Amino acid sequence: MRRIGLAVVLTIGLLATPVAVEAQTAPKLPRIGILSAFSPDWWQRPFLVALRELGWIEGQNIMIERRLAEGRLDRLPALATDLVRLNVDLILATGGAEIVAAKYATTTIPIVMAPSLDAVEQGFVASLARPGGNVTGATSMTSEISRKRLELLKETVPKIVRTAILQCKGLPGQQPLPGLIGTMAAARALGVSPQLLEAREADDFEAAFAAAIRERAEATVVLTCYFTALNAPRVVALAARHRLPAMYSEKQWVDAGGLMSYGPSVPDMYRLIASYVDKILKGAKAADLPVGQPTKFELVINLKTARTLGLTIPPSVLGRADQVIE
Repeated sequence: MRRIGLAVVLTIGLLATPVAVEAQTAPKLPRIGILSAFSPDWWQRPFLVALRELGWIEGQNIMIERRLAEGRLDRLPALATDLVRLNVDLILATGGAEIVAAKYATTTIPIVMAPSLDAVEQGFVASLARPGGNVTGATSMTSEISRKRLELLKETVPKIVRTAILQCKGLPGQQPLPGLIGTMAAARALGVSPQLLEAREADDFEAAFAAAIRERAEATVVLTCYFTALNAPRVVALAARHRLPAMYSEKQWVDAGGLMSYGPSVPDMYRLIASYVDKILKGAKAADLPVGQPTKFELVINLKTARTLGLTIPPSVLGRADQVIE
């Protein structure tokens, strides 16, 4: 009986040993950190789909550490420091303030911009071709895009003489504020008088739109930034209440009831960003990866909103729309 018992114990021990060794030598999954001022729900899905297309599946061969500031920009430095403490393989920074926080927290861990506005002008990289340092990724050149937005808005509402430009004020690490210079220049080039409206807090939006009406603005361009994005439903509702045709930079604003948007294709942009993540995880250095720019742009129009505003979208504009929301 003792011999049988000993044999069983030895057999179990031999069977268990390889499992233990295998568990000890299992490869560590690469980890990426996502640093965002607010919830990335609207773009997270296309990013994860793009990663999957490249063979990276969360929980299987890659781990993702998410650090979300819930709209409080002052929390970003601590969140960035936390990702550095975890020694993630790279940090995906979803905006200008996030890039600033990540750059301050580390000079060695690669940082992927997702995407930034005017990365060179903001000082995030030395140049698009040779970014240098530990930052690369995608950027949008706002001057050309700003002009196109204004052209589409004026073609939609030809009688525009004055337009309000709504932007955030006082964002850290972003001087001059992205998009503003290009939008102001585009307005003047098109013979439209620009009126600058600024919001630092949520309560500023009501006063900003009241000022636009007081100055007889006939349309508005909303620059996407933290405060406008966090208050998107309020901004869209105020534009509707004051019957101001509004141009936005991203499709989700039109989904929420905004009139129209023109900007880089979100799925296309995040495929580009995912390609940077893929290359860095496979050993490429951020300094050696030229900064990418969008190649596909989308015009989205909300016809229901147009009807509410009493607008008829010209066939020349409607025919160029990539998506029309009825």
